Amino acid sequence: MRHEVRSLRGMVTAPHHLAAQAGLGVLQDGGNAVEATVAIAACLAVVYPHMTGIGGDGFWLIAEPDGRTHAIDACGAAAATATLDLYRGHDAIPWRGPLAANTVAGTISGWAAALESSGGTLPLARLFHDAIQHAEAGVVVTRGGAEIAATKGAELRGQPGAWAQVFEPAGRPLEEGDILRQPMLAATLTLLARDGLAGFYQGPLARSIAADLARLGSPVSAVDLAAHRAMRPAPLQLDIVGATLFNTAPPTQGMASLLILALFDRLQADAPEGFEHIHGLVEATKQAFLFRDRHVGDPAYMTIDPQAVLDDGAGLDELARRIDPERALAWPQPPAAGDTCWFGAADAEGRVVSCIQSTYFEFGSGLVLPETGITWQNRGSSFRLAEQGWNALRPWRKPFHTLNPALARFDDGRVMAYGTMGGEGQPQTQAAIFTRYARYGIGLQEAITRPRWLLGRTWGDDSTSLKIEDRFAPELYEELSAAGHLVELLPAFTATMGHAGAIVRHADGVLEGATDPRSDGQVAAW
Repeated sequence: MRHEVRSLRGMVTAPHHLAAQAGLGVLQDGGNAVEATVAIAACLAVVYPHMTGIGGDGFWLIAEPDGRTHAIDACGAAAATATLDLYRGHDAIPWRGPLAANTVAGTISGWAAALESSGGTLPLARLFHDAIQHAEAGVVVTRGGAEIAATKGAELRGQPGAWAQVFEPAGRPLEEGDILRQPMLAATLTLLARDGLAGFYQGPLARSIAADLARLGSPVSAVDLAAHRAMRPAPLQLDIVGATLFNTAPPTQGMASLLILALFDRLQADAPEGFEHIHGLVEATKQAFLFRDRHVGDPAYMTIDPQAVLDDGAGLDELARRIDPERALAWPQPPAAGDTCWFGAADAEGRVVSCIQSTYFEFGSGLVLPETGITWQNRGSSFRLAEQGWNALRPWRKPFHTLNPALARFDDGRVMAYGTMGGEGQPQTQAAIFTRYARYGIGLQEAITRPRWLLGRTWGDDSTSLKIEDRFAPELYEELSAAGHLVELLPAFTATMGHAGAIVRHADGVLEGATDPRSDGQVAAW
């Protein structure tokens, strides 16, 4: 896909075409962008279960027609019994299994918070209609979904719970073109539509969820579920030339995403796709990640004010001066993993939504709850088993999150929602898309379609190389290598670069959207 989709009455973009169509249908039935986003989120939980689900976490940025921009933090905290004693004998929290399922799932609370403030009128039964239908009747497995199921099956089919029953019903991984049916999840979504979203945390459904988790060995209890609340922290914001950028506050890495663009805004880079552009963003990424890994986590445990850092022009100038315009900083830093879904929506009233949700690794902890069909996240496996320090495990502590949705308000009245899946790759792809579109005037779809790069990894083998798709000019690879970057060439349109998307609302009401050819996605508009 090479050209933007444009419309006037409403638009959505999502990494799966059925989810995009679900959101569009809600807009056509009179729903607003928030309601459409909830419909997309519910549908993705069914059609993209390897990437997201109602057993995970989510974060929202909402640009209102009156100029306000607000955020929702739907991140679950560690269970009350998730202590160091629980993991005695372990060097680290397991990535899979019951002990990896140690945090509350916050996604549903985020949907509730967003709908509460949206002014929407459509019932939950309408918002969940497509998701329930796809869960009951089935959805055709995509190539990407089949590849992940085959790759991860060995480590997941032996986990307690219903994973093999749901995702390997014939005793083998589902293949491209097979039909995935999830009747238990359909029943759960039907209950939520009937009884309300609070039922995920209190009431009969919550008791069923807690009982399943207990039987499977997870420390998350009914008390933990009942104590959970979505939060509404102020979004982080950053003024750069021509725009104000927004992202989500800790425990997300939204601060790192903004730092990259703050530092690049101070660098000389006259032409897109050349050495100055790519090298500058990669080196800005290193400085932002070094800062992130020293300071960012659960805000209750942080010693800095992230907004104050972003407001400190002299401090940002000093960070920018640490970037050598000709040489790469050595990069032995450990990577962060994560698989995710970003999606967005805009309506005719002028509301624009940027949203992201995830179960962390593919299929999360691997626990599929037998009574409800919910795949529970493993976000808490990122905690460190340490007495003190960054992201150390504590009861009720929020884990560090790679998730971060992005949004920008331009001085000329445009509003842009954008984002991607991909762990460490999220801030880097956001920076690539935004600088191409905003600084260099490249079309929105072209900004996403063009080749990308990744310092570190999203999924696959651990690596700290600078991975670059092979569609750049050949001399760029040589220049980057000569500057000290460890360049690793990847195939064109590799899913390693994530599944990005974007929507821009212009001051005159024209909407334009883009989706990633690396995904199964679609822009749907009317």
